[in-house]
Amino acid sequence: MIEAGQRNHAQQPRAGVLLVNLGTPDAPTAPAIRRYLREFLSDKRVVDLPRALWWPILNGFILPFRPRRLAHSYGSVWGQEGAPLLTHTRDLTQGVEHALAERLGASQVPVYFAMRYGNPSVASVIARAQTDGVRRLVAIPLYPQYSATTTASVMDALFAALSTLRWMPEVRSVHQYHDDPQYIAALADAVRAHWAAHGQGDHLLLSFHGIPKRYFEAGDPYFCHCKKTARLLAEALQLPESHYTVAFQSRFGREPWLQPYTDERIVQLAQSGVKRLDAICPGFAADCLETLEEMDMQYAELFQASGGEALRYIPALNASAAHVDCIAALAEQHLSGWLPTAIDAEQIAARAATLHY
Repeated sequence: MIEAGQRNHAQQPRAGVLLVNLGTPDAPTAPAIRRYLREFLSDKRVVDLPRALWWPILNGFILPFRPRRLAHSYGSVWGQEGAPLLTHTRDLTQGVEHALAERLGASQVPVYFAMRYGNPSVASVIARAQTDGVRRLVAIPLYPQYSATTTASVMDALFAALSTLRWMPEVRSVHQYHDDPQYIAALADAVRAHWAAHGQGDHLLLSFHGIPKRYFEAGDPYFCHCKKTARLLAEALQLPESHYTVAFQSRFGREPWLQPYTDERIVQLAQSGVKRLDAICPGFAADCLETLEEMDMQYAELFQASGGEALRYIPALNASAAHVDCIAALAEQHLSGWLPTAIDAEQIAARAATLHY
């Protein structure tokens, strides 16, 4: 008999999948946004300045004032079920779990989601997976293009949570999928669907989240991954270079970030005679503040104010069927060899019958 606190070590290992997105405040209020920003901007992967320099700026200038300014922005995109990034990530997770069940037959692979900052936290979801008996885990940060500020930060949080466990699960991770054929095809299909519904615009803007330029100069491959994604997407759409632009949005602070900057490029495009500008944000797996408020509202107004007629935002892949299939295929690939066969199950059962605890 196995007593309380003991585990059945003859139990068949269970594999699971963990999707991790950036995160969101728990509510569109200043206190909730302040808690979120404190965790986010305290991450050394995100802001690598010396703490003696950064703490006074963060605690003296940013946290006291910025949350109040952001409350309206978050409120403008908040849905009945909460933050769009949270709801889309939840829906994507459910879709991937269903897709894996269909792909793998009777094998049941639980799929979880966590947020790097905010809730549900990586640590809380790891604890849940432990309770569910998951001994093998595939971690997929939902960042197609690798960056130390995103993917590496997720891995930091993952292994910090695992470091507290007596019996750690085996772990495999997907560090990037910026050039994955299914990901590129899903983006291309989204653009084509937009064109079919609204007509093709005069120009296509591919806007990625920016990072400080010195991070790239220090060896971060993010810029290169973004450029390759853009090139492959343009090739899939058969767009010549003159018909699309790559730019970087959401810069913060005074130091140089990756360029060209999206807001400046939007003004240039409008002034050059572009009337209908289609915009997509390929680095965002799910719609969020940066896509729905910054791009679809702020930048749309900026484009019109600069002489353009309309900036038409193409939604993120979210929980679309193509996106579900893409992430499920990545998960299945990394689950290879981890899912027991019927013969494995019989051997484990026979072995368990001979063991005594």
